[in-house]
Amino acid sequence: MSELAVQNEASEQEIMPSFDFLLEGESEKNALLAEHHAWLKGIRRERPLPKNHHRVAVYIRYFNQTRYEDYLSAHKKQFLDTLALCPNWEFTGFYVDEGSSAPNMESAPEWARLLQDCYEGKVDLVITQKASNISKKLSELSFCARLLAALPKPVGIYFVSEDIYTLASYYQEDLHDPYFLPDPGWKILPDDEPRREMLHD
Repeated sequence: MSELAVQNEASEQEIMPSFDFLLEGESEKNALLAEHHAWLKGIRRERPLPKNHHRVAVYIRYFNQTRYEDYLSAHKKQFLDTLALCPNWEFTGFYVDEGSSAPNMESAPEWARLLQDCYEGKVDLVITQKASNISKKLSELSFCARLLAALPKPVGIYFVSEDIYTLASYYQEDLHDPYFLPDPGWKILPDDEPRREMLHD
């Protein structure tokens, strides 16, 4: 293998593959998410790197409202094709809860099974489309992100739509903040003080 080919392969391992297929047909749902994306553009973004070994689980909240008869199988194939671009990543499986609205965690048995596998050291990276896949309660979501990050072998969650990787260095301090993940109903005031006001007030 030529030196140039080796260099190209090494540089590919520095870039996370794109899960943009999850974003097709989605629009920016609120100003807070748009602000978060604008902020991310101004910093060196951190995502799970393909060069690092990860045991990857994919969490899906599935509700077939498309014209495709077997959408779930096609969706899984898109994930598998994308993960195949990361030879150092070990795919551990899909965890799929059904439902048309964001669940409470107590009614999401596959999420509970995934958490157990994280605690048993079987998974160290969870990829899911968006934060609302996991819970409609911000407090539950933040609590889980902090618990997983505090494990002896920390487990990160990558939310594709929000482009949030919970183990990124710039989120480490936020892991101690009860408002770690942005709630669509709240915004942080420009002076960076920890005061919040309702968007609709």
